[in-house]
Amino acid sequence: MAEKEPKSWDRPEGTSFKDWMNSRVALLEERTYDWNALKFQADYDPKYRRAQMRYIGTGATGVKGDTNSVPAEHFTFSTMILPAHAEGPLHIHMDVEEVFFVLRGKVKLIAEKDGERWETIARERDLISWPPGVYRGVINLGEEDALMCVMLGASKPEVPSYPPDHPLAKIKRDLAR
Repeated sequence: MAEKEPKSWDRPEGTSFKDWMNSRVALLEERTYDWNALKFQADYDPKYRRAQMRYIGTGATGVKGDTNSVPAEHFTFSTMILPAHAEGPLHIHMDVEEVFFVLRGKVKLIAEKDGERWETIARERDLISWPPGVYRGVINLGEEDALMCVMLGASKPEVPSYPPDHPLAKIKRDLAR
């Protein structure tokens, strides 16, 4: 009989209960914003500059590993800083739902699918759940940084892609991080 594949929530053999539970906590004081996860976009155009602070998993930014984040089986969770007037370009996830929860700021949410476009404004404590297969983007309309929680419905989502006519679709990115 084949051995069961361990789950991310399983207590590692030989680990004390205290160490196991400590490995499941992500303290703000131990986190830093990663301005490099999406740097390839900001290098193309500074309006795409934003930072991710990972708590559970690595999100879909292409970061291969983050030993400072809590592992998970079914989702990722991070916060995202979107500087004043910055934007997250239209992108698509085919494999997962994605949630944006605005903690601070005023952001325009944009969706496109099959030639149709939708926009709305989200403010503090507003949320959107993006379905798979819909292009989504966000623009900070404010004069200060916007702060959002971002959650994706897989522990290691596929790296998103951009509309074929978007300039970022042609950029080769280093996924070795």
